Amino acid sequence: MEFTSYIQRIHEEATVVDAHNDTIVAHMRLGLGLAQRTDKLQLDLPRMKEGGLDVAFFAIDVTRALKSHLTYAIDALGFFEAEGNSCGNLIAPVLGVRDFIEIHRQGKIAAILAIENSDALEGSLNVLRILFRLGIRSIGLTHNPRSLAADGVDEARTGGGLTNFGIRLIEEMNRLGILVDLAHVSERGFWEALEVSKKPVIVSHGNCKALCDHKRNLNDEQIKGLADKGGVLGLSFVPSFVDSQAPSLQRLLDHVDHVVKVAGVDFVGLGSDFDGGGTLLKDVTELPEITKGLFKRGYKEDEVRKILGENFLRVLSKVLPSS
Repeated sequence: MEFTSYIQRIHEEATVVDAHNDTIVAHMRLGLGLAQRTDKLQLDLPRMKEGGLDVAFFAIDVTRALKSHLTYAIDALGFFEAEGNSCGNLIAPVLGVRDFIEIHRQGKIAAILAIENSDALEGSLNVLRILFRLGIRSIGLTHNPRSLAADGVDEARTGGGLTNFGIRLIEEMNRLGILVDLAHVSERGFWEALEVSKKPVIVSHGNCKALCDHKRNLNDEQIKGLADKGGVLGLSFVPSFVDSQAPSLQRLLDHVDHVVKVAGVDFVGLGSDFDGGGTLLKDVTELPEITKGLFKRGYKEDEVRKILGENFLRVLSKVLPSS
């Protein structure tokens, strides 16, 4: 079989997971529907199909919504629900582990609804429980600034980590079946979260500090710690996370190689940050280029499938509700 057609077949057969995009808010700002193909953004449902993206974390970043975090989040969830009603033959939210099978059988895209920055909860675990009922299955504790749960990377000077609320939040997320996302969290908060959580956690979009010394990237000890917890690092397509001088697809693949060297092939995945700064690739239709690049670097088929999505599926199967 020709190499190119072989890669195409594997990419189509693999379950491709992207652990972070900002598409919901981006579409809302432009007044566009998710099913509307547009070159103004990087991701929409038609191009997700074209790029072979099967499972996507749709994040709602509430950081800029000062003093109205919860309203901002609810507004975005309402937008997604309306879009789901109008194009329900294309996409469906994942509420529990078994949903993946049914959504895949129907040929739909599986959506993991996520909150970026836990200030959307307004410091209340009761709000957390309601957002869970509305479909939220992943929450990032912070953005770069300090949140009610923890310090972000912009507060590294203080040496701060989790707050008392942050500890209770992780415990309740574990109980409910909501994934803990440590992207943006300060290093001290990162290590404290690993201690508190009884379930695997993720870093949905970040890269390797050893290759690119950016505050959002993880050092080797953090990568090892994340792997020891059974978690996954989703590599971001934000150019400044990839290389400070010459970001490229090959340099992104260097980050894959580095995680594999430090922790193993079971602990790395994709976290594009499409429509939120992840511009290393033009749009979602270029995802097969990653698959091609992995094969050219000598990764075996089972390893490529893990990197493309199976690693994140493993974590989701251990965290999300069973039904």
